Amino acid sequence: MIAFLARRLVTLLSTLIVAALVIFCVTEVLPGDPAAVMLGLSATPETIAALRAELGLDAPVVVRFLRWMTGFVTGDLGISYAYRVPVAGLIAERLQVTLPLAIMASLFASILGITLGALAASRANSLVDSALMAAAQAGLAIPNFWFGILMVLVFAIGLGWFPAGGFPGWDAGVVDSLRALFLPAFALALPQGAVLARLTRTAVLEALGEDFVRTARAKGLTAGQTLRRHVLRNAMVPVITMLALQFSFLITGTIIIENVFALPGLGRLIFQSVGGHDLVTVKSLVMIYVGAVILVNAGVDMAYGLIDPRLRFGRGVGR
Repeated sequence: MIAFLARRLVTLLSTLIVAALVIFCVTEVLPGDPAAVMLGLSATPETIAALRAELGLDAPVVVRFLRWMTGFVTGDLGISYAYRVPVAGLIAERLQVTLPLAIMASLFASILGITLGALAASRANSLVDSALMAAAQAGLAIPNFWFGILMVLVFAIGLGWFPAGGFPGWDAGVVDSLRALFLPAFALALPQGAVLARLTRTAVLEALGEDFVRTARAKGLTAGQTLRRHVLRNAMVPVITMLALQFSFLITGTIIIENVFALPGLGRLIFQSVGGHDLVTVKSLVMIYVGAVILVNAGVDMAYGLIDPRLRFGRGVGR
């Protein structure tokens, strides 16, 4: 057990370091002066030199990389050139929008996907099943930003049930804040819910063919009782795994959705930072997004190993 966790931790740290190296090289080492990019074509050499000194770009590459990595450990990510405030504080402020948005989207995706997938499996090969799977296929094909715009036209502009965009802040009240996040969260959840619906249908159909289902029916349980009490419980393992993996995709998916709904989260911040040539902030934000994906995948991998002892010794299922 300890050896398995140690191997996974070494792999995790190695992946994070490689990702950090790639991000650092793209933003600082490749041809082009970040200070000159930030200041524009009209900047004088003296101004560029002063900004390079302020950003620490005059130090050797190895020193700059170690400083950046140390800053991630200590929470000192430097000063944003565009906002003139600490990057760590700026990210913490914007995370108060992005994290609840991703959590709401994950909740919507799980409710939508599991409910529709289980319903389709219980009506397998029927008109209901075909309609639900066609809707799931459409959910995969429709871009979430286009669906978000459509929801704004219908539910915000047409019916006036939700705000069309913006975020009032949690100080304005939880209800108003959640109303502002409802439409973007639902738009973000649509493709992930479609994936979950198809996966849930497959998992439930496989569980329905097991012997315990016939035993439960022989004991007098109805089809609905068997589905709720036994089938769903056994079919949820791959679904829960997919939910965990999807959370990292929901975090990164906020980059587009937050700009569609003008939400002051991390996704909108990275767009603003790129537009303002604030490479100090961009570098940290990209690392956070990449790190979130790596950490979630590593967590799921470790959980699988803890559940299935065969994976700890490198033996796949069925070998």
